[in-house]
Amino acid sequence: MQKAAGMWTIGAAAAVLLGWGAVALLSHSEEMRGAGQGSEAAVSANGQDAATGAVSGTGGQVAGMEAAAGAGGRGAATAGQNTEGKTATGEPAGFHYSSDPNYYTETFRPQYHLSPESGNMSDPNGMVYVEGEYHQFYQNSGQWGHAVSTDLLHWEHLPVALARDSLGEIWSGSAVVDEKDTSGFFGGKAGLVAIFTHFKGGLQSQSIAYSSDKGRTWTKYEGNPVIPNPGLKDFRDPKVIWYAPTKSWVMVVSVDNRVRFYTSPDLKTWTMTSEFGSDQGSHAAVWECPDLFELPVEGSKEKRWVLTVSIGNNTATKGSTAQYFVGTFDGRTFKNDNAPSDVLWTDYGKDFYAAVSYSDIPAKDGRRIWLGWMSNWRYPFAMPTGAWKGSMSIPRELTLRDVSGQGLRLVQQPVKELAALRGQAAVVGRTPLAAGGGLNPFDGLKGTSYELETELTVQPDAQVALALRRSADGAQATVVSYDAAAGVLSVDRTHAGVSTFEKGFAEKVSAPLKLRDGKLKLRLYVDSASLEVFANDGETVISSIMFPDPTSSGLSVEAVQGGAVLERASLYPLQTVWRQEDVNSDTPQRIVLSRPSADVPVGGSQAVAADVLPYRAPQGLTWRSEDEAIAKVSASAEGGAVVTGMGSGSTAIRAQTSDGRVAASMNIFVYETK
Repeated sequence: MQKAAGMWTIGAAAAVLLGWGAVALLSHSEEMRGAGQGSEAAVSANGQDAATGAVSGTGGQVAGMEAAAGAGGRGAATAGQNTEGKTATGEPAGFHYSSDPNYYTETFRPQYHLSPESGNMSDPNGMVYVEGEYHQFYQNSGQWGHAVSTDLLHWEHLPVALARDSLGEIWSGSAVVDEKDTSGFFGGKAGLVAIFTHFKGGLQSQSIAYSSDKGRTWTKYEGNPVIPNPGLKDFRDPKVIWYAPTKSWVMVVSVDNRVRFYTSPDLKTWTMTSEFGSDQGSHAAVWECPDLFELPVEGSKEKRWVLTVSIGNNTATKGSTAQYFVGTFDGRTFKNDNAPSDVLWTDYGKDFYAAVSYSDIPAKDGRRIWLGWMSNWRYPFAMPTGAWKGSMSIPRELTLRDVSGQGLRLVQQPVKELAALRGQAAVVGRTPLAAGGGLNPFDGLKGTSYELETELTVQPDAQVALALRRSADGAQATVVSYDAAAGVLSVDRTHAGVSTFEKGFAEKVSAPLKLRDGKLKLRLYVDSASLEVFANDGETVISSIMFPDPTSSGLSVEAVQGGAVLERASLYPLQTVWRQEDVNSDTPQRIVLSRPSADVPVGGSQAVAADVLPYRAPQGLTWRSEDEAIAKVSASAEGGAVVTGMGSGSTAIRAQTSDGRVAASMNIFVYETK
């Protein structure tokens, strides 16, 4: 491997610097198989509480959970610019990174997904865009939590917006900009109105609140509820839109296993106009969190209306899920274009629920954007994440596509803003894959927070598998696989990590998917505890949470059966959105250990994995024990260590980078076996 000015040469392949998105074009010839594991090898992992060491003397900046390129010169180039020429670590307008180097570095903490600082996060609520800000309200134990962002990426946490009151808890709902002050709340100016469900004594009713200061403070309407409970057990989650042709507000609200539509001139007085769903789609459980919007059909001037609903926890679908309908809407009535028995699933994973879209995105933008809660009502707050529970998916842009043999189908694509988080790419070139092992084109690529784009040519009888968040011994991984004969895409988390918190969590989910001209196109977003798979440009989506070890950071791709060709792959490490860091830096800033403590028998030993962050930093570590009479420690060939129990008791081992600037400790408990 040779380095020339602005270029890394790897066999016959070269990495050419192109400013932002500098590419390492990887050749997988025979000479590449013998490429050495140099200091450029990139390793990744989550931050971890007691097992994390932070840098000293670097202005409080600490590397996050990014992915990077690895062995044999992968990603050795050093570009750090985004598509607009700005540094990838620059603060967006009005946003300030945390000065705490340990902020959002707990085990499993998402690095580019929104999660609460503490407490529970479930259904997204009140999603609205106003005066340059996206408002993300969310369910927080019967209240509306609140965060705002100018770019859908960097979020500022604000105090609880709507707290429970004498009328009950504040359940899910929506928010709109009352541009023409139809409500009369704003003295002729524009303002925000939230429409939500009050819950008390088993009864659900619809209420409103208003804000004239960009959602910072709210006043509840003295005439609440605006729609009293009409004698129904389930009557909740109002989504309100402005329907221009009739110059009126329209509400769609869940009613058991169907929805009702209401209209209003002023957001205060409502009249029911119709009902939909009693004989439509899936009725596996109660319908919740409806949304209604009009979408363009790709490649045409045509538009159609889409009605989405989530479906509560049930045995038939093995948890909560979501479906959608495509049809027409005249301001009063929705009509389904498909057969009543057709069920169109929104997401085939277990962790995309209660998704609703942002209201009032400016016409000059023109997008319909939504996101969902990344969890399931099977295990809503059981996750092993400590003081915080739950997160949101990445924001997704919605369109309709005429899919061959199916008709109009909902398409979800990651929003373009996510590209601003990309670090320097590692690009893997064309590589044949053969069943029975052989070369892993992703050997040396590692990460826990990244975007991976791949395209494969798959033979009609072939099966291919991508292992993500893979441990060094291969025992732990989340596997994305495709069976061409069956036409099925799957995500398998049976060996993905911690799963004991829920009996059925270790599971495999599947979705129907046809190849396009023999090609499989995947775009994967991996974070510290989540995976979102977008197949064939968003036609099929699978969203899953998982809880791997912090040092399970490897990747692999193989043909399990038959023949396939990896045509190309691009791995982009993604910047954390919480701390000022540079994903492309080669300065050690944090050590991550595979666990906070270890129990070792006297005379026995245990391996400890370790990563130095950021991943371009040298990975060499020195190790020492605080009491060698209790435990001895020695570096392993894999970059971690082996701990040997010498005598019963407790001590600690310490890892330190070669420059001595970063260290991390692990508690060791040695016990007698007799």
